[in-house]
Amino acid sequence: MKRTMMRELAFQLLYQLEIQKELNEEVIEIFCNTNDISNEEAKNYIKEMVNGIQKNEKNITKVIQKNLKQDWKIERISKVDIAILKLAIYEILYKELAYKIAINEAVELAKKYGEDQSPAFINGILASVLKEKA
Repeated sequence: MKRTMMRELAFQLLYQLEIQKELNEEVIEIFCNTNDISNEEAKNYIKEMVNGIQKNEKNITKVIQKNLKQDWKIERISKVDIAILKLAIYEILYKELAYKIAINEAVELAKKYGEDQSPAFINGILASVLKEKA
């Protein structure tokens, strides 16, 4: 399974968690079984990403909030966009994935799952995060 597909599946689980707000190993196993994910590399990647994001969620959320326009609140952002941003920011800050890959993959997810303005919004926030990181 390609990394792009694994990332998309991790995003789908993150989106589900944005709604459910409950994470445990059983939730991850049910997600993997429901989506016929039998590839161990894919399962491990999804678990690592979701658990890493949950572990660092406070900092990731602060990074998102800090990079929003002044009059925006994080509650105003769609659950889809939040899940995409968390995934990309985690990959950039904690996994040290090349930022071009992380941003490109995030924008592609936004095109597929987000609203019309989501790709530009995601790209803008992540560009701002990169300026801050540099």
